[in-house]
Amino acid sequence: MKVDGNIGSVTQAAQGAAAAEAAGYDGVWTAETSQDPFLPLLLGAEHTERIELGTSIAVAFARNPMTLAQTAYDLQRFSGGRFILGLGSQIKSHITKRFSMPWSHPAPRMREMVLAIRAIWDTWNNGTRLDFRGDFYTHTLMTPFFDPGPNPHGDAKIFIAGVGPLMTKVAGEVCDGFLVHGFTTESYLREVTLPALEEGMAAGGRARADFEISFPAFVVTGATEEAMAASADATRRQIAFYGSTPAYRGVLEHHGWGDLQTELNTLSKQGEWARMGTLIDDEILGTFAVVAEPSQVAAGLKGRYGDVVDRISFYAPYESDPDTWLPVIEELRRS
Repeated sequence: MKVDGNIGSVTQAAQGAAAAEAAGYDGVWTAETSQDPFLPLLLGAEHTERIELGTSIAVAFARNPMTLAQTAYDLQRFSGGRFILGLGSQIKSHITKRFSMPWSHPAPRMREMVLAIRAIWDTWNNGTRLDFRGDFYTHTLMTPFFDPGPNPHGDAKIFIAGVGPLMTKVAGEVCDGFLVHGFTTESYLREVTLPALEEGMAAGGRARADFEISFPAFVVTGATEEAMAASADATRRQIAFYGSTPAYRGVLEHHGWGDLQTELNTLSKQGEWARMGTLIDDEILGTFAVVAEPSQVAAGLKGRYGDVVDRISFYAPYESDPDTWLPVIEELRRS
């Protein structure tokens, strides 16, 4: 199993990526939250030699296939073939109100976006005439002035993120990997996500051996009772935040907790963020997160996900000593 870490903004990326490589991580991810997801990876690539570098996620529908194809091409070339283009759809309100971009049929649109990016790369790598015509994107112009030529390191891998079966099926059909959302339980992963991926792989003629599943697993841990309590509280709040999102209701309904989503959503509209966390009881916390002392974290993660995921990272929405994770990384990489 590969173990991945995260790096922060451009001001921290060089040091963070180098430290992650030294600590034994196999890859690092950036997220498009309060920062650009691509710029830190350029610095990360410059200060590392081995680890893979990916976006988890870049907001796909805030961009178009040509801009994504160019950015991914450049990072793949600069990193020596270590870049992973991880894309996510985001939700409608963010696309239309934050990015001022159109929203329509996210799963078919994402499928077409990935195919369009691959068509553009095919033009650059193989001289194929660019003639992509879809329902959402059309790319028919590529002149020599704008053609960078073949990428010496080949195409970057493309992963997409999803929660629902439709987007998950798209990943299995047209992508190299799937970014499991952190708001996913072991049961949902096995009973909903995996069957959808397998259906997509069958449709695309893809083999599981050539596909990677990456999962940011919630972990609650700490060296003292006080640290455990603090990490549990922070994780409860993060689970509650995700649970308030209507698009993720299906995960809660899978466990018979659909009414909780309604309650969390109502509180979120009232700005009751602290109160939302108190609704995540111990049963819910333990269902979403591995709750364990540091020495038992690796065993807990392997027990839940060892036969399912290919890459894992630690979703720990709280401050922790980096040394806490070193033995966990070593044990997981041996599995």
